[in-house]
Amino acid sequence: MKGRNDEAWAVFWCSLLSPLLVGEIAADQRGQYFRELSEEERLLPNGQRKRISVRTLRRQWRRLRLEGVQGVFRRRRKDRGQPRKAQAGLLARAVELKKEQPYRSDRVINPILRREFGHQVPRSTLYRHLKREGATRRKLGISQEKVRCRWTRDQSNALWVGDFEHGPRVVHHGQVIKTHLSAWIDCHSRYIVGARYYVRENLDILVDSLLRAWGQHGASRELYVDNAKIYHSKALTLACTELNIQLLHRPPRDPPAGGLIERFFRTIQGQLEAEVLAADLLTLDDLNRALAAWLETAYHAQPHSETHQTPHDRYHAGSRFMRTVNLNAVLSFFHRHKQCTVNEDFSDVRLDGLYYAVDPKLRGDRLNVQYDPFGSRDEVTLYALSGTYLGLGKRYQREKGSHPQPQAPSNTKPIEPTYLNVLQADLAAAHQQQRQAGIDYHSARQRNTWSLTSFAKTFARLLGRREGISGLNVQEMEVLSAFHARHDRLHEKLLRQAFAAAETPSISHVLLQLQSLLSKGVTDVP
Repeated sequence: MKGRNDEAWAVFWCSLLSPLLVGEIAADQRGQYFRELSEEERLLPNGQRKRISVRTLRRQWRRLRLEGVQGVFRRRRKDRGQPRKAQAGLLARAVELKKEQPYRSDRVINPILRREFGHQVPRSTLYRHLKREGATRRKLGISQEKVRCRWTRDQSNALWVGDFEHGPRVVHHGQVIKTHLSAWIDCHSRYIVGARYYVRENLDILVDSLLRAWGQHGASRELYVDNAKIYHSKALTLACTELNIQLLHRPPRDPPAGGLIERFFRTIQGQLEAEVLAADLLTLDDLNRALAAWLETAYHAQPHSETHQTPHDRYHAGSRFMRTVNLNAVLSFFHRHKQCTVNEDFSDVRLDGLYYAVDPKLRGDRLNVQYDPFGSRDEVTLYALSGTYLGLGKRYQREKGSHPQPQAPSNTKPIEPTYLNVLQADLAAAHQQQRQAGIDYHSARQRNTWSLTSFAKTFARLLGRREGISGLNVQEMEVLSAFHARHDRLHEKLLRQAFAAAETPSISHVLLQLQSLLSKGVTDVP
């Protein structure tokens, strides 16, 4: 194997000795010729200027005459790469330690060598000898490094690779905020089919940039994206299925798999964004205009180091996979859904601070509201929770209103008094049952002889209300009246017993105890 300047040395010696080889210098004048050459200082191929001894000239002439041109090439040491005798044992021990535990590094091996031999080996020297002896992780076959394949396709639009990147800060709505670049690159040509800066990094931004690329260049055959959550959204999966696009995800914790788009991000950081960061802050629109100009005049117009063609020419040359996209059909997969309850007073639903009028018949109902996050938001589509279509909700101002007032139903003819007939029939049946059972004179004799007024007056006095019955409010009086009507055999002694047994002297606790006493049959009249 020849070194870096072996040919230069061979040419140097051949130029000095060629007169002898072609016979310009006679054999008896060879010594004189060598002495003349040795007296002159010459520039050597290694950059040094020095004189060459006669002995060296004779040795090189003998090699040229016996071995030809190959003889004047610089010869390598026979023991090159081999350890010196003093370090042979040391390096052999290092190889043994590495093979014993392949995960040992120089920081583990060298302390052991220092303990056993008194000194250590430089890191570069150690790994050079370990590699020569086949004692590295890769050589020992335990390396987990993946065998990569080149991301390439034979035609444009066969595979797009997309990802997000943090962009420069901009002035947006009076605030300085960070931007995010969403970009899609064609694998075959390195042409950027879509790139735009946004102020957020979410599914809406991904969809917007992808729809722009689909609308301008059609659909690709495959889509290769990151493994983040937004790339696993159901909407993106359904849209790719509808367009017959194979959605591929980058393996987790494997950044090299996205090297194609990452290399583009590095290019834009070193060219466009470096200039943006050095200048005054731009607005978001100005930054996107600068990005479009840079793509068209710089990136797409310069030959790519991998393909040796400009991305523009390679993308538009030859066969290209073309498939148009019906954006209206695809956009429905990215519509948002939200469950809302129709306001009972205003008959509307609210979305992000906007109000949409709803049919008054749906007031109080729980609806599924569907809307386009990328549209004007002038109307929304309404569905029942069961999936039944209920119409559209128009955007309006709640202060002005838009609903016609409901009209009272007009009855053209009287209805059949079915309910009244049922009540009368039930009353007649109850009277008939009482007549058949006869009169319970014992119960009739023990019905309440204590009037509601006396019951309430006594109750108020026991509660400590000095005003008497007037100290009870309407609600309390209704509670006492209902209890008095439902229970027979009430008297003052029983009421006093209930007050004594109550946990606290309140109407609810006393009535609870009074009901308990009645259920136990405590009905002694004073």
